[in-house]
Amino acid sequence: MPPPRITSHSPPSESSSASLVERLKAHDPEAWLRFTVIYGPLVLGWSRRAGLQENDAADVVQETFQAVAVRVGDFRRDRPDDSFRGWLWTITRSKLHDHFRRRGQQPEATGGSAAHQQLEELPQRPPADRDGHQEIAAVTRRALAIIQTDFQETTWRAFWRTAIDDQRATAVAAELGLSVAAVYMAKSRVLVRLRQELDEAFE
Repeated sequence: MPPPRITSHSPPSESSSASLVERLKAHDPEAWLRFTVIYGPLVLGWSRRAGLQENDAADVVQETFQAVAVRVGDFRRDRPDDSFRGWLWTITRSKLHDHFRRRGQQPEATGGSAAHQQLEELPQRPPADRDGHQEIAAVTRRALAIIQTDFQETTWRAFWRTAIDDQRATAVAAELGLSVAAVYMAKSRVLVRLRQELDEAFE
C-alpha cells in the first residue's frame, strides 16, 4: 500500500536537479519544510534513544535544526562513507552533549553521574545495525511520501509497482498501457529524485 501523500505547495515537477541539501543551502522554504518532515522524527528518535524525555528531546530537535540552518553550508561529502545522515548525527550528538552537560551541573538527583554516563555512551556514528536499517527505511518512506506529489500518477504507479511491489516491468506495462521502456524510465526518474531528496545519504 502506498504511503500517504504529503501535500506540497509546489506544482508537480519531474525535472528538479537540485538535491535537498543544495536547496537548504539556498534557503529554500519548501526544502526546509521537507527537511523537517523527513528528518524531524529521526532526530527525535535519536534523542529519545539517548534517554531524554519527550520535552527535552523536542528541545534537542529544535536546537539541532537551528544548528543545521547555520552550518548546512559546511556540509561536504569528502570521503566515500560521508553521508548527510552521519553529518546530522554529529550535530545532534553535539546538542545531546550540551544537554547532558547542563544536566551534569544540576544537583545529583536530576543529573550528576547519570548524565555523565549518558554523555559517555553516545556513539561517534549513527546506528548501523538493525536499528540503523529501520531508521533508514523510515526516512526513505517519509521521503517517498513527499516526492509522490512531484510526479504524474502514471509515473508514480509504474515506479511503485516495479520498485516496491516487485512486479515485472512487462506486467506493469500491460497494466498501465505503457511501453516497457516507459516503465523503466518512470522507475528511474523516481529513484533519481529519491536520491536527490536524501542527497544520496542512503545508497
